[in-house]
Amino acid sequence: MKVLLINGSPHKNGCTYTALSEVSKALNNNNVESEILHIGMKPIQGCIACRKCYETGKCAFADELYNNLFEKVKEADGIIVGSPVYYAGPNGSLCALLDRLFYSASYLMKNKPAAAVVSCRRGGASAAFDRLNKYFTINQMPVVSSQYWNSIHGNTPEEAKQDLEGLQIMRTLGNNMAWMLKTTKNSKEELPQQEARIGTNFIR
Repeated sequence: MKVLLINGSPHKNGCTYTALSEVSKALNNNNVESEILHIGMKPIQGCIACRKCYETGKCAFADELYNNLFEKVKEADGIIVGSPVYYAGPNGSLCALLDRLFYSASYLMKNKPAAAVVSCRRGGASAAFDRLNKYFTINQMPVVSSQYWNSIHGNTPEEAKQDLEGLQIMRTLGNNMAWMLKTTKNSKEELPQQEARIGTNFIR
């Protein structure tokens, strides 16, 4: 079993990484493999709704970051997305990437357990957390919870490491993710049957 943790901060080893690392340690302690993927600092193309992915199953913009993420998501059993808080929302570059990924490759992630982690200096965490969770809930991905909303506070990694409650929340999240993965893997129950999709537009 493997969990992919996406570091949506431009800072590779910043506060978001500090939070994700704590989750990763808990996963590893539960014999669940983990990998942290950093999205980097380069500009990220957003979705242009060309719908080419309907034909190919992949985004038309075949950039290295997307292709790398696509392959890792395919292999992962669970997904955790981490982001810093910018104006009470996730990093825009991360959202641009997730928009493309979920629009073009939702079939790779359906039914996989998922969770969001956010890092902020002071406020806006719950709004950013809510935004990220919407990617999962629109895609039938079981959302893994912790003992509180998955946020950590600090302006630097050193400050984030002083947020003892935040670090405990991350460890609990890692433990819960490991538990859910093992429970679902060992379950003999089949996934629910899928009805044909109904799409209702408000204007006809």
